[in-house]
Amino acid sequence: MRDIGACVRRRTLPAAAVAYHRPVRKTGELVAEDVLIIGGGLAGLACGVALADRGLRCRVFEAGERLGGRAASWRDEVTGDTVDIGPHIFHSEYHNMLAFLRRLGTAQLITWQPRKVLALASKPRPVHLRHAPLPPPLSLVPSALPAPGLTMLDNLSMARLAWSGITFHEADVARLDGISAEQFLRDKGVSERMIDWWWRFAAMVVTNLPLERCSAASLLRIHALLSNYRGLHFGFGAVGLAELYATQATQAIVAAGGAVSVDAPVAGFVGGERVEGIVLADGTRIAGDVVSALPPTALKTIVPPAWRAMAPFRQLDAFEPSPYVCVYLWFDRQFRVERFWSHLYSAGRLNYDFYDLRQIRAGWQGRATVVCSNIIYSHRAHRLSDDDIVQATLRELVEGAPEAAHARLVHARVHRVPMAIPCPVTGFETARPAPESPVPGLVLAGDWVQTHLPCTMESAVKSGFMAAERVLARRGMAAQLAIASRPFDGLTWLVRKLAGVPAGPELTARS
Repeated sequence: MRDIGACVRRRTLPAAAVAYHRPVRKTGELVAEDVLIIGGGLAGLACGVALADRGLRCRVFEAGERLGGRAASWRDEVTGDTVDIGPHIFHSEYHNMLAFLRRLGTAQLITWQPRKVLALASKPRPVHLRHAPLPPPLSLVPSALPAPGLTMLDNLSMARLAWSGITFHEADVARLDGISAEQFLRDKGVSERMIDWWWRFAAMVVTNLPLERCSAASLLRIHALLSNYRGLHFGFGAVGLAELYATQATQAIVAAGGAVSVDAPVAGFVGGERVEGIVLADGTRIAGDVVSALPPTALKTIVPPAWRAMAPFRQLDAFEPSPYVCVYLWFDRQFRVERFWSHLYSAGRLNYDFYDLRQIRAGWQGRATVVCSNIIYSHRAHRLSDDDIVQATLRELVEGAPEAAHARLVHARVHRVPMAIPCPVTGFETARPAPESPVPGLVLAGDWVQTHLPCTMESAVKSGFMAAERVLARRGMAAQLAIASRPFDGLTWLVRKLAGVPAGPELTARS
């Protein structure tokens, strides 16, 4: 992306972003290709690799100067360290993302945190969420019970909500999507103290949106996915995010006769009632099947007027971006800080989740501490200067890591991200489009497409696999590439079985 912050100046691109840029033909020439993929983020590259593995020649067009989209990386010119556009989390149920990394040979480059799920910097003492040897969804309850300020009645007020999470199914989405998460929690009898202590925080960090604006369907979907698997745990890239897949995916696509181009914006589509190719910004016309792996804000700019009365194109403006500000801080010494921790919600809070890269990145263990953090749904920070943001982040870091007060900051970067994910506001889930667009010849991919998952890296990769399935199906090559969420574990599995709820949270991986 070109607008991720004035503080990020001269950038060194990952090798994959430039090494395989095949020059386009002369302006106006119609060139035939097998599959044209618009967007070089996770969805586009996952689709390209899946198709290349089945013998199709793909060409990926990325408008920006680097691959990776919202999971991009580059080298900081002052420190020489690889930094990401912002810190991202993996978790142990990311079946599509992990399958993609296994295909590329990088699945081992994740630093997992299997014992502790999350540390919360609550007052007067922190809360450490860990799995107890209990079946889901009970495994985190013992570590959450001592939370400061909550009574046993507050914890018991979660009972009806827990039942909703256990029995959640995609058939519930349409009914819940028009209700705010805040109203849904109150309807289920969750106490106001529990809403303020846990759910306002949870809405910000897992849905990227304040609780009162969030769709109940979106929040419950995430709640069900995070609480009903045995030992679910988080992980973080031991290298830069793009280093996990950008070069490797490019090599796979090129090896099958395809190409990956950066600084290659697409201006529109070839064809009328049927998409027959694309037009580049320089006027070059290229024929082939088309997969759009663009976010809705970018897709909106190339949709022709004739489509704008059709769903989902008429709804593209309704996909509101959730902006982020991501802060990177380099210190002159090591100090004690959790590998991954978060502040609870407060109205004046800027940063929520913090990460110590010294404990995450391979080979960084002997270095001075490097912390990165996320200001989520960052409208409250947009009028602040980079210096103001850094100073506020230092103050909030010291709240959770007091020893940071004695360390000297030697370098900082502020990355302003216009869209981390689309906001899951009320109505969002039912507006998410199917991969097969209403225009023949065009398939949609991206985390915002209907994958039956939250908008995450996992959803992006799964959408790329789903798009590849449809491209192959047109050629009579049936393939099951997307991996459905597996049935829930433990007590949840038993209750769902006895209650007659279908085995998994999805109606079908292809619906």
